[in-house]
Amino acid sequence: MKDTKDLTLNQKQIFAFIDFSLFFKGHLGLKETIDKFGLDHKSAVQYFERYKSSLGGQCEFDEKALRYFQLENFKPVFNHDPRKTLVKLAHQISDGFDAITQTEFPVEQPSYLNAPDIEVIARLMRAILNGNVVNIIYTSLSNGSAGRDIVPHAIVDNGLRWHVRGFDKKTNSFRDFVLTRISKVTIKSNDIATYENRLADVQWQRVLDLVIVPHPKNVEFSTAVEMDYGMTDGKMTLKVRAAMAGYLLRRWNVDCTPQASLNSPEYQLHLANIDSLTNLPELSIAPGYIY
Repeated sequence: MKDTKDLTLNQKQIFAFIDFSLFFKGHLGLKETIDKFGLDHKSAVQYFERYKSSLGGQCEFDEKALRYFQLENFKPVFNHDPRKTLVKLAHQISDGFDAITQTEFPVEQPSYLNAPDIEVIARLMRAILNGNVVNIIYTSLSNGSAGRDIVPHAIVDNGLRWHVRGFDKKTNSFRDFVLTRISKVTIKSNDIATYENRLADVQWQRVLDLVIVPHPKNVEFSTAVEMDYGMTDGKMTLKVRAAMAGYLLRRWNVDCTPQASLNSPEYQLHLANIDSLTNLPELSIAPGYIY
């Protein structure tokens, strides 16, 4: 983060919002800034000009669009933590406040073994919001490193790692790519075919009802499990995208065998309606599921 010690907290918040928006969206309108902070037009323009001159923010104003766009050499003024940023984006928070706060809260969470590159996150987010095809350098377990063109439409947390989901032009299918395996993102055209966009992703658009109950064999006192998960009448029904269902069931160790036959203490939950979810390849990673 550039030297901002002479700025008030309110000024830092405004500059952080400008920086965050330019970094992850690629542009920011004057009206958005005016509305968010209750500024008049002159003050909003002054903030952008100061962001450019004093803080070195690389952006330019488009008279027709009435918004500022990042320049090709754009580098964020503030430091945006990858993990915090992904959580903020997932919750539709775009204030950039975590980049300026020094407050440490006494709340802990499990450690992550790695974090995606913040530049990769930002480029993918801009591509998603602006409808771009991107070329990524991706390293897979089976093929090593190679370039491939994808049309990204969502960034997804599977509980352990972050993925980007989109149309893969190499395989002509919608797939998930692990963010930490992407070393470079180049934004290309916005020439996207109808069959490549988010609405054409059938397993993303499809919503499943998962009925989850305490495991009938591995749990002696089912009330404890019901309390853990806020179940009603001994069950909980989750609506989840088909593309995400396998991740959820694996993360929570939900036994997906028809007869609840996974005999191990980590399986405290059972998928009660497995018979209604047949022939779903997206569930192939769920514990015990047979496709």
